[in-house]
Amino acid sequence: MKILLIGAGNMGGAMLSGWKDRDVTVVEAYEPRAKELESLYPSIQILSQIPSLDGYVVVLAIKPQSLKTIETNGEAEAIISILAGTPLASIREKISAKAYIRAMPNMAALKQRAITSVTGDESFKDQALDLMSSIGKAIWLDSEEQLDIATAIGGSAPAWIAMVAEALSDGAVNMGLPRDKSYEIVAGLMDGMGALLSDEHPAIIKDKVTSPGGTTIAGIEALEKGGVRASFIDAVKACYDRTKKLS
Repeated sequence: MKILLIGAGNMGGAMLSGWKDRDVTVVEAYEPRAKELESLYPSIQILSQIPSLDGYVVVLAIKPQSLKTIETNGEAEAIISILAGTPLASIREKISAKAYIRAMPNMAALKQRAITSVTGDESFKDQALDLMSSIGKAIWLDSEEQLDIATAIGGSAPAWIAMVAEALSDGAVNMGLPRDKSYEIVAGLMDGMGALLSDEHPAIIKDKVTSPGGTTIAGIEALEKGGVRASFIDAVKACYDRTKKLS
């Protein structure tokens, strides 16, 4: 698979870290970023202009608003777009390809731990899942509507989880724990919870940790008073609504 990555900003660069051993060509017009990539990945070809798409699997990682101005020639083997809120119909109008895929990875691709939602043409399903699985775990969804919903919990929620981690650390620091120790504990907590959640329902985990009259239920009471569940539910809806406005 010959990969052409168009755009190597935060998300494109994160994916590239997991593809450095694949046959990848990168298109990056911003010269300082291109030089940075050349230093990080000396074996990868960095171009300032988009070449013919013939023979490439094109990963489109530009800003959604840049789609209107992009110019291409040739026919790609497939287009994999990570543009939030941009339907495949819009991609088809601008870029010629044999198959079209939408994907929504997240920044954990930097550690090859992304969770990526994928949908689109069934003819390229296996290849798309293979590519996205090299930066973490990939899940095939049945429709673009499902992907727009998944964008909130897969693509945007890392920022919210980071806020949770920061808030937990702030709480510990407020009570007297050193900042470096609090961050170390929270990072370990997040890593361990991911492993637990892959095997058990979150409600079961909560009940196992919560004992009658104990410390955990006291904390849950405080969180419920603050409307933490409703806030997260509202955040998912707000993210979905914004995604639909972008389309």
